[in-house]
Amino acid sequence: MRRVPIDLVIFDCDGVLVDSEVISCRAHAKVLTRHGYPITEAQVLKRFLGVSDREARQIVETEIGRELPEDIEAQIKQETLRSYDGDLKAIAHVGDAIAAISLPKCVASSGTPEKIRRGLCCAGLYEQFAPHIFSAADVKRGKPAPDLFLFAAEQMKAVPERCLVIEDSAPGITGARAAGMTVLGFFGGSHCSGEHEAMLRAAGASWTFADMRQLPALVEQLGQKPGSVAGFPAL
Repeated sequence: MRRVPIDLVIFDCDGVLVDSEVISCRAHAKVLTRHGYPITEAQVLKRFLGVSDREARQIVETEIGRELPEDIEAQIKQETLRSYDGDLKAIAHVGDAIAAISLPKCVASSGTPEKIRRGLCCAGLYEQFAPHIFSAADVKRGKPAPDLFLFAAEQMKAVPERCLVIEDSAPGITGARAAGMTVLGFFGGSHCSGEHEAMLRAAGASWTFADMRQLPALVEQLGQKPGSVAGFPAL
């Protein structure tokens, strides 16, 4: 891994901070199927992981040659949020990992502002980031475009080249790389299959990890001279 000074750590939300991807994909599949686009939870995960509901809608409409209901994104959001209160949990050890990183931090997620806030609140993580929470609603183009990451860096007054992004999806990694940022790929969420790590590396992640307890040392190591940190190999 190329060592660079880091001024800002940007976290994706779903699948990185909150273990929500399975819930979101189930809701997405249910709503799309109800409106004449049969798709399974696993297919949603494979095709639309890391993509905003807005971008996913455009893809589906292009395929079927007709418009979906105007409120379909709201339907997906409502279906997802119904399950949050009872089923949503934080990614294991992520709260302690966030607290152990002394650098400025923010969230940049493809989710809607309400979905991000609800997820972070349910997982007990909202106060660790507020008010530095940014969503696809803040920009014209969502991931895999770099716009959201560049917007987050601008709002946080950070140079893109000195930002570190934590992502769990190929579109997120693509967008962060296009923004000129360094990316760590996380594959510890319940939605991650045995092929997930290879997918993150193929997308351009500089390093991959599956346990949030590793993150503080990885962040520290980025700014150090060659060597190892706390039992981890040199990157």
